[in-house]
This record gives sequence, C-alpha cells and structure tokens, in this order.
Amino acid sequence: MYTVAAYYRFFALADPKALVEELRLKFADTALLGTTLVAPEGINGTMAGPADVIDQLLEFLAAKTGLDRAEVKFSTTQKQPFRRLKFKHKREIITFRNAAVDPARPGQYVDTAGWNALLADPDVLLLDTRNAYESELGTFAGAVKPPLATFSDFATYVRENLDPAKHRKVAMFCTGGIRCEKASAYMLQAGFPEVYHLKGGILKYLEEVPAERSQWQGECYIFDERVTVGHDDFPAEPK
Repeated sequence: MYTVAAYYRFFALADPKALVEELRLKFADTALLGTTLVAPEGINGTMAGPADVIDQLLEFLAAKTGLDRAEVKFSTTQKQPFRRLKFKHKREIITFRNAAVDPARPGQYVDTAGWNALLADPDVLLLDTRNAYESELGTFAGAVKPPLATFSDFATYVRENLDPAKHRKVAMFCTGGIRCEKASAYMLQAGFPEVYHLKGGILKYLEEVPAERSQWQGECYIFDERVTVGHDDFPAEPK
C-alpha cells in the first residue's frame, strides 16, 4: 500500500534552485516518486511512497518551507501512481498568464466542515475552476462549470461572464486548493466583494467528509496513473 500526499504552500522563497538540489540529494535513493515544483512563490507537489518515506518528506518540507502536515491531502493506493521522481525549478507553481495576481491575498477559506452549509446558500454562485475535461467527470452539486481549456482561461471567463455588482457572493473549488488561491485572489482584485474557496480542495473534502454527507457527484480527476479518485480512495482515519 502506498501513501499519496498532495500539498502546496505559497510563501516567498529566496533560492528555489537550492531547495530543489536539497530535495534531490535527500530523496534520490528512496522509494519516493512523483513531482514537486519549486518557485519563488512557493512549492506544489504530489508524491507517493511507503508511509515512512512520506513522513520523512513532510518532516523535511515542514523544516524547510513551513508546510503544515494538517494542510496535506492524503490518499492511498495499492499501485505506485508515478513512474519517476522529479523536483523542478519553475517560474510559478501554478500558471495564471492572463492577469497579474498576488496569491498572498486570496479569498476566504472555507473548511470541509463548513462547505456544505455554504453550498446551501441560494445567494452563492459556485464555480468549478478546473479544466472542462476534469469537471465533466465529477463536480459539486449545483456548480457552474466554465468551459476552460487551461487554468489561464479563468480570468478571461470572469471578465466576459461575471459581474461584481450581480455576483456578490462567489464560492469556488479545485482539486487540491492551489488554483483557487490564485483564482480567488484575482476575483477580489477584480472587485468581487465576497469570494470563498474550499480549503484543501476536493481531495481534502473527499478525505474528511463521509460519503453519506457528501455533496460531491462523480469522480475527481487527478494527474497521475490512477486518473480519478473518489471517497473510497481515502483512509478512514485521515493522517
């Protein structure tokens, strides 16, 4: 059984290349596989391996980057979902080409315990910020699914279809939370007065909310060889 850990953290990183080299040296000869991106704005990764190796990775990242284990999304699988180990230096950990965005000023987090109540508010416009091929496989009940080919199309969709004067209360979600960090920050900058986003994304929701109380419909697309996950892919007792 492999543990899969998905995580990100926005923070100012002075020397991303140095952290990439440290990660390579420490984990090159372990059973860890997956990809972690490192940029001046932070880190973003999904890694899989034996539970003890994942523990070592998260302890290292906590010390080097301040990553909080409570923010990590955990799932399990009987087959290793990655083929290689990659630590990459990038300009951004999530690309948003069509607008300048400060991810340090996102919308209001809503944890998994409060998400269902927010969805029940009739004044909320619920946005799925993922690509169209992802949202077609599964989404939250009542969500608007913009026809996005890439995440960078989100800003264009908002400019052409939404109005801060009309859509005064917006909630959004994505797979692990990182896209919503930038998307919610962009919407606040564009003048939308109330912007909320699901803390930890769909993965944290599937991990923490029992299936019998879930508002999730279908499967969640993920970027590894598992292709999709659902409630059954998450441990009964979250780490």
